[in-house]
Amino acid sequence: MLNSVDFSGKPFHFIGIGGIGMSALAYVVAKRKLPVSGSDVSPSHITQRLQAIGAHIFGSQDATNLEFFQLGADSGCAAEATATVSVGSTTLRMTEQTSKKEARSLVSLPTAVLPQVICSTAINPANAEYRAALELGCPIFHRSDLLAALIEDYYSIAVAGTHGKTTTSSMIGYLLLVAGLDPTIVVGGEVAAWEGNARMGQGDYLVAEADESDGSLVKLSAQIGVVTNIELDHPDHYENLEEVITTFQVFAQRCQITVGCIDCTTVRDRLKPTVSYSLQMDSGADYTADCAVYRADGTTAQVWERGKILGQLNLKLLGRHNLSNALAAVAVGRHLGLEFAVIANAIATFEGARRRFEHRGEVNGIRFIDDYAHHPSEISATLAAARIQAKELSNSSSGRVVAIFQPHRYSRTLAFLSEFGQCFYNADLAIVSDIYSAGEPNPGQISGQVVVEEIAKHHPQVRYQPSLQSVCQFLKENLHSGDIALFLGAGNLNQIIPEVIAFYENAEQGVHQECRRSA
Repeated sequence: MLNSVDFSGKPFHFIGIGGIGMSALAYVVAKRKLPVSGSDVSPSHITQRLQAIGAHIFGSQDATNLEFFQLGADSGCAAEATATVSVGSTTLRMTEQTSKKEARSLVSLPTAVLPQVICSTAINPANAEYRAALELGCPIFHRSDLLAALIEDYYSIAVAGTHGKTTTSSMIGYLLLVAGLDPTIVVGGEVAAWEGNARMGQGDYLVAEADESDGSLVKLSAQIGVVTNIELDHPDHYENLEEVITTFQVFAQRCQITVGCIDCTTVRDRLKPTVSYSLQMDSGADYTADCAVYRADGTTAQVWERGKILGQLNLKLLGRHNLSNALAAVAVGRHLGLEFAVIANAIATFEGARRRFEHRGEVNGIRFIDDYAHHPSEISATLAAARIQAKELSNSSSGRVVAIFQPHRYSRTLAFLSEFGQCFYNADLAIVSDIYSAGEPNPGQISGQVVVEEIAKHHPQVRYQPSLQSVCQFLKENLHSGDIALFLGAGNLNQIIPEVIAFYENAEQGVHQECRRSA
């Protein structure tokens, strides 16, 4: 890292700007009226949102992209090649330079300036833009360096944990928003309340999701650090759980206070949080809950603060894990001095983040749910919530939970093969595709077929459908009214959901037309 991140006016260039974490940071930087450019080979509604607030997006990762801010505003008219790309129902227009001499910055800068280059762990050192940044002498920062700099600029709440950090950080951000504190928010999921994965506020608070996947969590120093739980989830980076614990310990030491869930024994014993929360009344935690009712349309519980009842909490979100996430939000809100009534009112209207048990549609009595769960613990929790919903929604005993799972990363799938085999007990039928590599090379030791064989040791109903096309076809032939089709994984499995829904919509329309003809 060269020097420190500069917010005084120097431009920023993001390599891979369309990623969920990178785009959130780029959004906040652009909303601070700083010049922003970035590259991404996959145009999307996320890059379109960045373009709408002034960021310049390149559709390829070329070395010449870094010259965008060096060319003065008086260097003539820009010649641009425009490509129109359809993403779902959205048509995007991507612009690229026809040559480096013809390109000009859309931002007028007084002098030629080298951009500050932001990259993530996913960027290969051989990347053309990265190599050019080194050769030009651009300041180069990991995305965590930029997040750390933003955290230092605010009264910050950084939410970490192996599971639940997107929902918890989004819920805390929403709480502060509803409470009128106008926070800046940077999370790893899209939230309808701010129409994306980031929000620029004018208040003193920043709520940020803090990711442990590459170890960069140790760079963050927030006023409040939240830790939801600790497990090994990234065996591509960590050798064992002990290394993960060390990362969280450093993070906790760098935060002024730590809010932690002591239902996770690792958090309880190894972190010893300043403020604790638990779903167990006898845990000795600062914040607890009892009288919990888990329904198909949400969750209700009584919340206690250090032995005194605060009141009733109502959530639209399902399952024990989301009640635990809500307790974290209660603990943070109370530490900030908010009345419980304000906290409860906000949490009652929070609708969650995209791809976190996201309802995608219901056709022919089949409910389609998209969830990011990709670790055995997450799959177990999500299937438990789906089972609650299936029991209440089905008018007969035939209502099924159909789990469609795309394993994510060879390293994770191999490391947790046994656990994956045992986590589908709340599914009536499990369908498994081939592994989404996320850029990892195939070691030849693990495949979707091996995962199916492991699940079959514990579950009688499991099917292997290697490709997304074969998964899609299987679902078209085998879903029934009363089913919950639950799509699980952090890869691209959810891309087939619209096609499956459209198939059953057309089938439903065909039945209605036939009925009209018969009448």
